[in-house]
Amino acid sequence: MFIFDILLVLIFIFLVRWNRRLGHLSPLLPPGPKPLPFIGSLIAMLNHKPTFRWIHGMMDEMKTKILCIRIGNVHVITMSDPKIARELLKEKDEIFTSRPDCMSGYLTSDGYLNTSLVPMSDHWKNMRRIIATQIVSVSGHKWLQNKRDQEADNLLRYIYNRCVTNVAVTGGVVNVRVITQQYTSNIARKIMFGSSFFGTGSADGSLGKEEIEHVDSFFTILGYTYAFCVTDFFPWLRWVTDFDGHEKIIRNAIRTARKYQDPLIDERIQQWKDGVKTKEDDLLDVFINLENPRLSVDIIKAQILDLMIATFDNTWNAIEWAIAEMINKQTILEKAMSELDALVGKDRLVQESDLIHLNYIKACVKEALRLHPMAPFTLPRVASRDTTLGGYFIPKDSQVIVSRLGLGRNPEVWDDPLTFNPNRHMNGNNEVVLTDHNLHMLSFSAGRRGCPGVVLGSTMAVMLLARLVQGFTWEFPPNESHVDLKENLQNLCKAKPLLALAKPRLPQHLYPTS
Repeated sequence: MFIFDILLVLIFIFLVRWNRRLGHLSPLLPPGPKPLPFIGSLIAMLNHKPTFRWIHGMMDEMKTKILCIRIGNVHVITMSDPKIARELLKEKDEIFTSRPDCMSGYLTSDGYLNTSLVPMSDHWKNMRRIIATQIVSVSGHKWLQNKRDQEADNLLRYIYNRCVTNVAVTGGVVNVRVITQQYTSNIARKIMFGSSFFGTGSADGSLGKEEIEHVDSFFTILGYTYAFCVTDFFPWLRWVTDFDGHEKIIRNAIRTARKYQDPLIDERIQQWKDGVKTKEDDLLDVFINLENPRLSVDIIKAQILDLMIATFDNTWNAIEWAIAEMINKQTILEKAMSELDALVGKDRLVQESDLIHLNYIKACVKEALRLHPMAPFTLPRVASRDTTLGGYFIPKDSQVIVSRLGLGRNPEVWDDPLTFNPNRHMNGNNEVVLTDHNLHMLSFSAGRRGCPGVVLGSTMAVMLLARLVQGFTWEFPPNESHVDLKENLQNLCKAKPLLALAKPRLPQHLYPTS
């Protein structure tokens, strides 16, 4: 018996040492706050809003480019190192192709019927192929150019009318946030439904109450999708209460957006059934007539909402910030105007065919996307198996997000990272593109879950800035000498909408007036 007890003790000591050896050899989780039993870092997350600033604050405090936060049983991994981001989005993209199952994703996608928010599935594979080949293809982009051109003209018309008094063309104070949101949302509606407005719009050509409500619903949906909702990490709570109120807010926003969109979709489907409609004029027509597979009405509605939000997302915010930065640094604005004057001239309006040559304009857009991203993180990806990133252990089912802020403002990558400097993107005579192959910044995402609408998004953003800079000078409003560049605490938008004095700089006959 005594020998047996000694043998058990020796086996125990051997196992302890072996486990320690394995633990020493195995990679550890990334650094992060010490989690509490069961709930993890939930209390800290709730006590530090907004969550994205708390996360970035911890990364700075702990001096780490990869952070692990456990909330409930879920490990949330955040990174701001381009090398680790490349490992995630390029080398190990296949492992991280899925999305988390969460309340906001489920509701926004109408039960995972869209593309961007759907966990890994055959439906996602089919829709990804359809979107890439039928909806945002190169041929489709050319087909819809006339609709984008119309909105570029409408933009000039609206601003020009703000500059006209009863006796002369002088200048007018313009809310740049309003005009950029108007441009992007009008294009989204135009290419999707064939019309800029749900109603009649306002008398001056700006958004009507219906469109304003529609845009506001998008902004709310964007703000609450994957917004660290408590019930996403403790799903059983959804049966008890809407713990932090997120579900009510996002349900109301989705209901508002679909209140305007769904009746148009139902009406159009009926028109095709009745033979009233026989020619495809916009993307809704394309969706309705898709074959192999033919889409259900519910899938069409979910896809339309998905694409509308994606089209609206980045452009308006980047260009508002770009104009704000350029007004504060008139030398940058003057250089942009000089490029347009030299390559396009002042006797015609800049067109999409000119954009390939406008490297400095594109550099200004890219710099705005670097310094002022719309969202602090990429949409989360889920690890399909245990793996490693940056030498750290990443458990299966971890949610991994890349910090757009951390990449774009990384002082180890960018000189003077908080300064708006488009010259950093100029590379001799090589064409400037808004994407970054090295992932030193993320204007759009990458990999299998990357944004399929890169061409559309890039075209809209560059065209918007080109028309604004070619068509008008931009100055401080009367009695002001500086643009306040503070960020909103709750998001990355400019804290106050940009008001600027616009003055026409082209011959009067070039401005659309009808």
